[in-house]
Amino acid sequence: MDKLAVSGFLLAILAVAGGFVIEGGSLTTLLHFPAFLIVFGGTIGAVMLQTPGRQFQLGLRMLPWVIRPNHIPLQHTVERIVHWGSAARGSGFLALENDALAEQDPFLHRGLNLLVDGVEPSALQDTLDAELTLERERLLRGARIFEAMGGYSPTIGIVGAVLGLIQAMANISEPELLGMGIATAFVATIYGVGFANLVFIPVGNKLKSLVHQRTLYHELIIEGLVSIAHGENPRNIERKLSAYHQG
Repeated sequence: MDKLAVSGFLLAILAVAGGFVIEGGSLTTLLHFPAFLIVFGGTIGAVMLQTPGRQFQLGLRMLPWVIRPNHIPLQHTVERIVHWGSAARGSGFLALENDALAEQDPFLHRGLNLLVDGVEPSALQDTLDAELTLERERLLRGARIFEAMGGYSPTIGIVGAVLGLIQAMANISEPELLGMGIATAFVATIYGVGFANLVFIPVGNKLKSLVHQRTLYHELIIEGLVSIAHGENPRNIERKLSAYHQG
């Protein structure tokens, strides 16, 4: 679990809510279901309208990464690549066949199989680079749905505020209904801005950061496999890949 992400979210909520209470406000006044429905439902609906189905589903599947990011075995992979380099240098690429067949990581599996098949280093790099680019763009499109939510949410909050004021003006002669309309107006604005800046935009940026980390990991794999294809010394390969580990 990403404790920093959980702590950051809790800190943001407690800071906003705590400041409101210190000023004499009551948290119950912020619990307004109609305003929540307008902002959250309107935002999700707008993003669903603009987003292809597969992209929207991908974004939802990526959401748990914010709390439980996929483990990237960077050091372990460097050690394995160096080992493969030693084996290939001593016994040829066919010595990696069993490792290629048993590999569970899809990207490493494809790369090792290309290596075992004797693909030229330049063709190996071009193939894996193309796959990496497409995968990165696919994941970034999934992350961008939360950026879109962050863009729509404040605007939908304003829509909720206007609807609340319309209700208030329609019931101006009835103080109780007038108060409900004004509450909807202000709380909807808070929900719109709050969801955008405390949830949607941070989630989108976090997912993009995780995609970047995943991309660097795959670039390390490409660099290592291409170095093996060139027959480089395993120690040189390890020195090369250590730069990714430090980053």
